[in-house]
Amino acid sequence: MTRDLPVAGRRQVRRAALRLVGRDVPGFTATLLLNSLAAAAALVSPWLLGRIIDSISAGGTVDLLAAIAVGAALAQLVLSRYAEKTGTRFSERVQERIRAELLDRVLALPAATVQHIRTGDLTARGTTDVAVVGSTLRDAAPAILVSSLQALFLIVAVFLVDPVLGACGLVALAGIVAASRWYLRRARSAYLEEGSARSELAEHLAANAAGARTIEALGLQAKCTRAVERVIGRSRAAQLRTLFLRSVLWPSVEISSLLPPVLVLLLGGVLLDRGQVTLGAVVTCVLYLRQLGQPIETILIWLEQLQSSGASFARIEGLATPAREEAAAAAPQGDRIEARGVHFAYEGGDDVVTGVDLTVRPGERLAVVGPSGAGKSTLGKLLAGIDRPRLGTVTVGSVPVADLSPAQLREHVVLVTQEQHLFLGTVRDNLLLADPTAGDDRLDKALAAVGADWIGSLDDELGSQSSGTILGPDRVQQLALARVILADPHTVILDEATAMLDPRTARRAERSLAAVLEGRTVIAIAHRLHTARDADRVVVMDDGRVVEVGAHDELVTAGGVYEALWRSWRADPVQTVRGTPAGTPPS
Repeated sequence: MTRDLPVAGRRQVRRAALRLVGRDVPGFTATLLLNSLAAAAALVSPWLLGRIIDSISAGGTVDLLAAIAVGAALAQLVLSRYAEKTGTRFSERVQERIRAELLDRVLALPAATVQHIRTGDLTARGTTDVAVVGSTLRDAAPAILVSSLQALFLIVAVFLVDPVLGACGLVALAGIVAASRWYLRRARSAYLEEGSARSELAEHLAANAAGARTIEALGLQAKCTRAVERVIGRSRAAQLRTLFLRSVLWPSVEISSLLPPVLVLLLGGVLLDRGQVTLGAVVTCVLYLRQLGQPIETILIWLEQLQSSGASFARIEGLATPAREEAAAAAPQGDRIEARGVHFAYEGGDDVVTGVDLTVRPGERLAVVGPSGAGKSTLGKLLAGIDRPRLGTVTVGSVPVADLSPAQLREHVVLVTQEQHLFLGTVRDNLLLADPTAGDDRLDKALAAVGADWIGSLDDELGSQSSGTILGPDRVQQLALARVILADPHTVILDEATAMLDPRTARRAERSLAAVLEGRTVIAIAHRLHTARDADRVVVMDDGRVVEVGAHDELVTAGGVYEALWRSWRADPVQTVRGTPAGTPPS
């Protein structure tokens, strides 16, 4: 069953933001100081302009005041330049840490979580959400700091020039406060819904693109189109909701920001007629309040952006929740794998594994066989912790397998299927995923163990770029088998792991693996029954249930389901040819 990843709460997001800032206190402090000085320098010119007006009215000279005003403007320019440079460097370092933490958290997700999350959800968090948070940290923190300081300084300056005019201007800002409170109460939930809808849309588009040929072959175009249109409709509705919030906020702010200078100008005219203020004081207050509109607008712009980036940050921080949960899992006590009363069903379907009870002893070679659709591969995924039972438990050393961290799981159980992935980078990079400490000698031995003699034909051997090298499915599979050897788990689950290899290479890999896996617990999902012949025990599944358990010879003579499978397999000339090298199973 697919599901979305968790979303962090407001408190967790605040703690994460403070943690990121706390890791670069000097950069943050320098940014704050330079922006504060630039904001202070911006106050000088309007104040001097008022003094110049009053001085001209009184018949005085203004040369010195004009020179100081020019100097203040130049100082503001230089300080703003260095404040922007310092702030950008600070935010880029923070963005780098976010990306690194995101990668660590994704790699630390439990296998059972990765198997069932929506691919679009994870993709959106790793691309769109990180980009939104990164750009916000790069631009928002300096902008909000500067604007907040400017607004504070300007309000204080207006009151210092004339308290009555200052109070009038401050009262006129009440509309902005009311509009902002209305917006903030609704914005977070709206942007979280928009992010969720965006993830679902990405999921559907990716799935349809990947399965385009199948959709066309089965004539499912209309059905898939309707499904995508439904998701697009949800995404459109979510975007319209956030657009509505912005369409209410910004006109309210625009109107409210024009009121303070207008009211101060009107009141100032009345007070000027009565001789209670000077013309310079009125002009200074109006200029300060006009300047106040710019930082307030900047704060609100980023306030709106912070709702979107805050929702994105919450989605990124949500990846830390599964990691914290898995960290609490106890270490397995022993290597025994046990399944008790296990039921499992895929989303929207009936149980494909029903009431399975099974104990796998340490060091045992176990083969799981059965007709197609019997639930063999699903049981293998349950034993490997890839899937989590709907009912019942699957444990290793008395600890649920699905609760183990990736590091713990890799030490205990590794599942190898015929579907493998080639990662970007060199051949060495692909192998070191299993053991980052392995030297080239050990990597060469692991490749030799799986018959990967083609490595010598590559120009740079281990250093060859996998993305630029033609590696067919058989070679990719050999790299996957070599990673198993390097990971050195106590239990290996092989689900037709050599199916992608040509018969000769498969037989050589099977012989090598049989030697390498000696003494380990091996569970082979056996589609070719020569594997089951040499197993210690054979588990026979039919219709999701374990119907027989025993040694090969014992089950053949019992005349049950296994005997019928064995007789059918031996009667198939293709299988007989493939199974000729008996005695060399992967287990």
